[in-house]
Amino acid sequence: MRLVIARCSVDYAGRLSAHLPLATRLLLLKADGSVLVHSDSLSYKPLNWMSPPCTLAVLEPDEEQAEAGVTEVWKVAQAKTADLLVISIHEVLHDTKHELGIDPGLQKDGVEAHLQKLLAEHIELLGDGHRLVRREYMTAIGPVDILATDATGKSVAVEIKRRGDIDGVEQLTRYLELMNRDPLLAPVAGVFAAQEIKPQARTLAEDRGIRCLVLDYDAMRGMDDSHSRLF
Repeated sequence: MRLVIARCSVDYAGRLSAHLPLATRLLLLKADGSVLVHSDSLSYKPLNWMSPPCTLAVLEPDEEQAEAGVTEVWKVAQAKTADLLVISIHEVLHDTKHELGIDPGLQKDGVEAHLQKLLAEHIELLGDGHRLVRREYMTAIGPVDILATDATGKSVAVEIKRRGDIDGVEQLTRYLELMNRDPLLAPVAGVFAAQEIKPQARTLAEDRGIRCLVLDYDAMRGMDDSHSRLF
C-alpha cells in the first residue's frame, strides 16, 4: 500500500461529476489497484475513490496547470466504464509504501456468523423464489455476507448484523455501488438483515432503496417455543 499526503484538488467524471477544491488530503493506493481520497474527517469513508480494475497514469501538468501550481497529474481510469478520477497534485508532504501481505479477512462474532449460516439455509426468508448463490461473495472492498437471486433471477446482496445501525447500511451501500458496476450482476438489490434494526438505520436504508429484514434468531434455530409465548 502507498500512502501519500498531498495538497491536491480532485475531479471525478462518470455517472456522477464531483469536484474537491485544493486542500491537504490522504491518498491511498492499494495493491488491488484501488485509489481512495481521504480527509481528516468522515471516519473511514473516503471523499472519493476509484475501484479496480483501474489504471493510474502520472502525467506532467500542462502550461495552465503548471501556472496554477500543479506539479503532477494523476489520472485514474476505470477499465470497465468511462469513469475517470483526476488528482491534481500541488505539493507532496509525505509518500511511503508498505507491504501489508495477505489479509485473513474479517472474523465475525459467533452469533453474526451463525445468522449468516442460518439465513443461507433458510434463504426463503428473503421471499418466495429466492435462491442462494453463495455466502461471503467477495468484492474489491470485502465480502458481502450473502449473494442470492430473487424469483425473477435478479441479484440480491444481503448484509447481516446482530444490531443494524447506520454503519451497516453504509457498508452495504458501498458493496452495492461496486456490484452494480459489474454487468454480470447488475442490477443488484440490497437487503439489510439484523436481529434488531435501529430506526435511523431503517430510514437511511429505505431512502437508498435497501429492504430491511428483521431476523428471529431462535426461530431460525428451531428453538422458538410457541407455548412459552403470550402471543
